[in-house]
Amino acid sequence: MSESTGLAWVPLSGIGYDVHAFAEGRALVLGGVTIPFHKGLDGHSDADVLCHAIADAILGAIGEQDIGHHFPNTDASYRGISSIELLRRVGAILAKRGARLMNVDSTLIAEAPKVGPHVAAMRENISKALGITPDRVGVKATTNERMGFVGREEGIAAFAVASVIIPTPPTASGPSA
Repeated sequence: MSESTGLAWVPLSGIGYDVHAFAEGRALVLGGVTIPFHKGLDGHSDADVLCHAIADAILGAIGEQDIGHHFPNTDASYRGISSIELLRRVGAILAKRGARLMNVDSTLIAEAPKVGPHVAAMRENISKALGITPDRVGVKATTNERMGFVGREEGIAAFAVASVIIPTPPTASGPSA
């Protein structure tokens, strides 16, 4: 419990998942980085599957609905929007609830392209958008061992987890959990 505010900080976590199919004629954007590749991902926004999974993890941690609810693909104002901007907006939702993001960890699942050379830039972009330091952003990549739609190079998937703390006023029996 914080002595100055009388609030207990409750740790919460959320998980996010997203998947997008490859599409011709689009840029491939992952973690806010444009990756040189002959295909991009199909979607209403820039289709940054990594940022979408992270956004859903953060929203889930505070009991909010997913990014499709907050930024619907039926709203023309989100057409082509940067998913880094969507992360900024998710950060604002978090702040409005009084919560603080502690860290995010994520995994991209793709046969191609190789994203290792771009991970540092992804971590930097994501951390700036969310107001945390890059050492609190994990970005890993793996293949799907040539199995399923990812293995057939039809798209990319991503998983993410987020840890947040949120203030909870103390109750008569102590801090709520």
